[in-house]
Amino acid sequence: MRAVIPYKKQNAKSRLSPVLSLEEREHFVELMLRDVVKSLKEADIKNIDILTTPSNGVPQDLEVNIHSSEHDLNEAINDYLEKMQDPVLVIMADLPMVSPKHLKEISSADEDLVIVPGKGGGTNILFIKNPDKFHVKYYGSSFLNHCNIAKEMQQSIHVYDSFLLSTDIDEPHDLVEIMLHGHGASREYVTEKFDVKTGKARVKLCI
Repeated sequence: MRAVIPYKKQNAKSRLSPVLSLEEREHFVELMLRDVVKSLKEADIKNIDILTTPSNGVPQDLEVNIHSSEHDLNEAINDYLEKMQDPVLVIMADLPMVSPKHLKEISSADEDLVIVPGKGGGTNILFIKNPDKFHVKYYGSSFLNHCNIAKEMQQSIHVYDSFLLSTDIDEPHDLVEIMLHGHGASREYVTEKFDVKTGKARVKLCI
């Protein structure tokens, strides 16, 4: 099997701009990428591809394969899938709370397609056993899109329900979840920059 990580560093994570500068955001997304790659390697997934544009630098010390594309997310991933014969795990780069245990459970499922839902109807991870017989459709309600595509292609589906994997890091309040449940370089970075405020209501980020 292979894992592919779509990655964008340049002007990344604009919705975090109330708490992180552009330079800080670009550094932070690199740290999240490092955490995702580390978990993949610890899950014994050796073939790791980063799908990015030529203008987005991927650290050379990650020891991954770099695939450059000028296309948008859907077209870039679909071009990639068309060339693959082995099962493919598509995982987003902003999932720093993923663990090797998660990845082993996902990749050991019996179904043709494993979908990990994201917040608001998104898709955070896809494990595709027949990549040349599937295509992705991100944006909007991509979770429903991918369920419908699988049904149309008569592919069996397993929905992997996980709070930690549904939490992609987009908004300032998502940083609290890294501080509470995360690990690795991204958690260390966030805990050095922020504190949390506790009380009768939910834990909040101190800005």
